[in-house]
Amino acid sequence: MITWDSVTTWLVHHGIKILIILIIGIILWYLIRRLIPPLVNRTVEKAKGESKKGLEKRTNTLVGVLIGISRVIIVIVVLLMILTEVGVPIGPMLAGFGIAGVAVGFGAQYLVRDLIAGIFILWENQYRIGDVAKVTDVIGTVEDVTLRKTVLRDVDGIVHHVPNGEIRVASNYTRHFSRVNLDISVSYDTDLDYAMEVIDRIGEEIFADGKWHDRLITPPKSIRVNKLGDSGIDIKVMCDVKPSEQWATMGEIRLRLKKAFDAEGIEIPWPHTKVYFGNSMEDVTDKK
Repeated sequence: MITWDSVTTWLVHHGIKILIILIIGIILWYLIRRLIPPLVNRTVEKAKGESKKGLEKRTNTLVGVLIGISRVIIVIVVLLMILTEVGVPIGPMLAGFGIAGVAVGFGAQYLVRDLIAGIFILWENQYRIGDVAKVTDVIGTVEDVTLRKTVLRDVDGIVHHVPNGEIRVASNYTRHFSRVNLDISVSYDTDLDYAMEVIDRIGEEIFADGKWHDRLITPPKSIRVNKLGDSGIDIKVMCDVKPSEQWATMGEIRLRLKKAFDAEGIEIPWPHTKVYFGNSMEDVTDKK
């Protein structure tokens, strides 16, 4: 029979210990949240060849994973200690978990594969939170990386959850630096040397612009005549930029080149087709 005295006695003997366990767990959680970020930051700073922004991305990614793992460990340990204190035998429980683990072992092989792949992704620093990456044919900004999955958001705002074990090739668009790789088309009657001079002049103007100078590593420059197309001639324009700046830079190049080409009388071609009704090209020429 439960009496007030028995409840009081139980609280004195067990309740205080349970409270202490909870307090210790909360303190450990607080310390881990305070200590892990600076420790990871000191370790990551030793990496060579990384920009400041790249180091920040890697730090945030590793901190998120380590804090998540620590939270799970603390919760499990605190729960087991409380069960022990209230008299629940955890030995048979752990044995039962072991038997259940063997029973579901074949079903858990995909989970194990995801966890192992996640470890290598983090260890090899393949991509970090904030990077733009292509993972299993999905291109988007990496919003989260755990040992089990990678979360990306594409340009349409769609969130993709990709199990790490499914990843065969991961392409990082923003590691160390990015590159503008752009084709500018001009009509066939254009003086190509002059058109390339205009492109290089606009590239130097963008590079000298205070708004863009810190976002670019090298000025946009015409590299070569890249293609003789159906309607025009493509000139290859390339430059190196800071990570994630390639798309904005390409937009600025197109905008300024359109204005410059209009001012210089350089035609940007569009697809067109000549149609002849019943007459060959020779007949049309003879009539002229």
